[in-house]
Amino acid sequence: MAQQRITPEQIASYQEAFERDPQRRLAGNAVAKSPISAVALNRRVIAGTDHTFSIMLKSNPITNQNRSGRCWLFAGLNLFRVEAIKRLNVESFELSQNYLLFWDKLEKANYFLETVLSTLDEPSDGRLLMFLLQAPLQDGGQWDMFVNLVKKYGVVPKSVMPETESSASTGAMTGLMHALLRENAAELRHMHAGGAPAAALRDRKQAMIGNFYQMLCVHLGEPPRSFEWQWRDKDQAFQRAGTLTPQEFFERYVGFDLDSLVCLIHCPTADKPFDRLYTIQHLGNVAEGQIVRYLNVDMAVFKQAAVEMLKDGQPVWFGCDVGKMLERDLGILDMELFDYASVYGFSYRADKAERVEYGHSMMTHAMVFTGVDLDADDRPRKWRVENSWGDKIGDKGFLVMSDRWFDEYMYEVVVDKRFVPAALLPLLEADPTVLPPWDPMGALAAAE
Repeated sequence: MAQQRITPEQIASYQEAFERDPQRRLAGNAVAKSPISAVALNRRVIAGTDHTFSIMLKSNPITNQNRSGRCWLFAGLNLFRVEAIKRLNVESFELSQNYLLFWDKLEKANYFLETVLSTLDEPSDGRLLMFLLQAPLQDGGQWDMFVNLVKKYGVVPKSVMPETESSASTGAMTGLMHALLRENAAELRHMHAGGAPAAALRDRKQAMIGNFYQMLCVHLGEPPRSFEWQWRDKDQAFQRAGTLTPQEFFERYVGFDLDSLVCLIHCPTADKPFDRLYTIQHLGNVAEGQIVRYLNVDMAVFKQAAVEMLKDGQPVWFGCDVGKMLERDLGILDMELFDYASVYGFSYRADKAERVEYGHSMMTHAMVFTGVDLDADDRPRKWRVENSWGDKIGDKGFLVMSDRWFDEYMYEVVVDKRFVPAALLPLLEADPTVLPPWDPMGALAAAE
């Protein structure tokens, strides 16, 4: 179809339509002095939103990922600390997000270079290589990637490996690692083009990983191989555990059965039929670790599994598109929160599938459900969300999500297999359909 220019006659008709519409002129005056979010804010939604829930788990002090994309690590460790608080018999407790960040960055550097070695004959200007080089190791990740780290490296208390400037603000460190990874990728490809044997490429890659280890020690500190652990519990009794490895600490004070938890997604696009297992090519962190696995299910199954987890007293790790229809300061996620139709004179009409297919929506953030408000018929009305943006937003850091927002912008929940319908359980053992690296369901791993 040939391109068509905007004509002066069209512009004149648009101008006339705007000038004869007093509501548009009023909206223009308001937006000239105030952010669109303030002008379109629906005060009725704010007045009708409260932070009470029929099912509500114990609140723990809110965490803060600061200027980093570690939401998935924070959300996972926020699950773990619930059990650690019970076993340690303390009022509050936090696990080291910096510790897992260190190993995630190192493993991702290795994973990327392994991917380079497996794609040596791909053209340098092809879509795959250009995609891989765009962001070799971002802060983000998926649940299965979190599991890989914990199984291999365990966990440690935050006091054992506290935050640093670079863990709280990862941009500079990640940018420098990106630059080095791209140089490394070019070197390995040049070696291959020059006829270097596979063994030489592997040896060179091993030396490259050593540079990343040194870099991470500079930025994040050296991760402990073992540590002395003692504490005073909430009854003021002194406790001493002696010397523990991170793996021993996990087994003794967290003890989650990671193999009992599975990822359900709800993605209603035509290329992903429900009741099938999916993975994403070249998405991972630990070489030879478990792959990312998603079971795509309809909304009724997806939502009920999350409700049953909360009824069972267990928080729920989830992935969503947090930036949509969010009032950050108030901590409200609601589809009616902004009345853009009254400001612009038209409504947005895309459904969930179309928003995903056309690039308007994808998973951008991981958080934890710690409550749900059920009506008299046991159906959700709203959800309580533990975030990792500090305690200055919402209800001391907790958000409230309407159930309609859940339907439209929720994409992933991690639940116990006990709450997955029995007929679907065999699908978890099937060979997954492999989606391309740029599929929107992998977007959470690209968070900055």
